[in-house]
Amino acid sequence: MSIFLGNIISSKSPEEFREVIMTSIFISNSLMIPLATVFVSYSATFSQELEKGIPLRFRLFGYREKDLIISKILAYLIFMTVAIIIYGIVSFLTLKIQVPSFSSALVLIGSLYFLAIIFFALAHGISLFFKKFGPTYSITMLLYFAIMILSGMFGVQAKDFPELLMKVAYLLPTTYICGDFIDFWQKGSYNFMPYIQSLVLLASIAAIIMFLAINKDSRYIHKDKIPVSK
Repeated sequence: MSIFLGNIISSKSPEEFREVIMTSIFISNSLMIPLATVFVSYSATFSQELEKGIPLRFRLFGYREKDLIISKILAYLIFMTVAIIIYGIVSFLTLKIQVPSFSSALVLIGSLYFLAIIFFALAHGISLFFKKFGPTYSITMLLYFAIMILSGMFGVQAKDFPELLMKVAYLLPTTYICGDFIDFWQKGSYNFMPYIQSLVLLASIAAIIMFLAINKDSRYIHKDKIPVSK
């Protein structure tokens, strides 16, 4: 996607701005990695597992939910690491992207991993709350496209939105990544406080949703007897 968009947009842009545009597209599209490989993928997979009663069977065999969640997070982070490496190599080989400073690269990569954990918790909570693939997938896809639109990944930046919509957009950490990270990609200073606050807000929302979903699921398990298939 980065290659396709980069070639189209850069061909219509002045030569002196092409590297900046390519780099901005590269940074923005990197958010697709935690969004697609973790948020959408895990919610779809886990909701189908819940429909089939797979997590309940694991509990019957003595597996703790905490251990299962940790193992899944690690598996998705490993998969995401491979995706980041491939995305970075292919992008730098095919697109004219500015080489970042070491600190900027660390900030972006660290942000992607932190967002992946947040999106995992959010996907887990939504899936556990509905326990059905249909409504879970519908909500996650709605949130997926809403985040992309509000973050400015569809061409219109958050700063160009109407005032109310702009305020909502800047509650998302993804908006800062898409719009601001290019400003300190190679050098320069940046006020990270609004970005950190948006991360804390999103992490808190995801944690609350996951906590409520786990409590609801626990009450359901203790209320009803779990039939054991022969």
